[in-house]
Amino acid sequence: MADALKQTPLFAAHVELGAKMVPFGGWHMPIQYPAGILAEHRAVRENVGIFDVSHMGEIDFRGPGALAVVQHLVTNDIGKLIDGRAAYTVTCHESGGIVDDCIVYRLGPEHFRIVVNASNIEKDFAHFQRYGEGGCTIDNRSDEFALLAVQGPKATALVAKLAGAHLSDVPTFGFADGRVGDVPVTAARTGYTGEDGFELFVAADRARPVWDAFVQAGAAPIGLGARDTLRLEARLCLYGNDIDDETDPFAAQLGWVVKLDKGVPCVGQAALERIKAAGPTKKLVGFKVVDRGIVRDGAEVLDASGAVVGRVTSGGVAPTLGGAVGMAYVPPALAKPGTSLTLRQRGKTFAAEQVKGPFYRRNP
Repeated sequence: MADALKQTPLFAAHVELGAKMVPFGGWHMPIQYPAGILAEHRAVRENVGIFDVSHMGEIDFRGPGALAVVQHLVTNDIGKLIDGRAAYTVTCHESGGIVDDCIVYRLGPEHFRIVVNASNIEKDFAHFQRYGEGGCTIDNRSDEFALLAVQGPKATALVAKLAGAHLSDVPTFGFADGRVGDVPVTAARTGYTGEDGFELFVAADRARPVWDAFVQAGAAPIGLGARDTLRLEARLCLYGNDIDDETDPFAAQLGWVVKLDKGVPCVGQAALERIKAAGPTKKLVGFKVVDRGIVRDGAEVLDASGAVVGRVTSGGVAPTLGGAVGMAYVPPALAKPGTSLTLRQRGKTFAAEQVKGPFYRRNP
């Protein structure tokens, strides 16, 4: 089975750096390097780290009908984007369930790129072809690109130093071209850590010198283990845990990316209108564990009588904050900041308190 796993263009670099490799979404991916997850987490919060996220997918839409097709496929209003800007969004089934969460980039008036989650590439591509067929050219270009995330309070300065001083002026969710040595890159000011930084698109066969340049300049190599603790502290959803095909965006507290009045009905429009009018049947909330211990995904949420009324979807340590945090779906009546929760994991109960917003916010 392991032999069937895909390797990113930087697989050899990870092995040379002593990374522990694990299967993830059909790929060989580094979960941690010799420094360890906590040190990697700290490096991103305090300095700068670099992640290989080349397993993510890139699907391009080209042609005069590209804007209309993308508007139909996603819930956010892509018509508001100008060249060089991007937007976070979701794409839904007719039922309103989330096919995937993704980022749409406007490369030109007739050229858009959607970056999708690694485990969903084939599913998303089929979904896009089904609902966008005939409107424009739709190409799965995932194998053509490597994607490197440079994140942390010193990330912007390092990207500007290595790829072009003009990149320091790129706004959040903006992107621009640069060069690392003689290698062209497209630098997008996006990320999945709660820190400032960039994600660099680079041709797959030219990724190694870009990776090496950043590591040699001081960026710490970061694996999936720290990527998960960082995104959890920032309370960012993970597809397959916090959102999935059965979860609607209103339940996931992602209603802010659903624009039902943008003029082009999205796939799932009717269902999303009904859910918005009636209100979701459950809501995703964040919590901090009050007791000692860590609550993982799959733990149960109990009501006052001890009945199971919800489920933890993500949970773990919060190295920057101390203690443990997580996210869980609960009935709407229980979804109030400051409300106590009782969680049960392997027969043991834990007290937790709901927290509004991200657990960690970076300094401006």
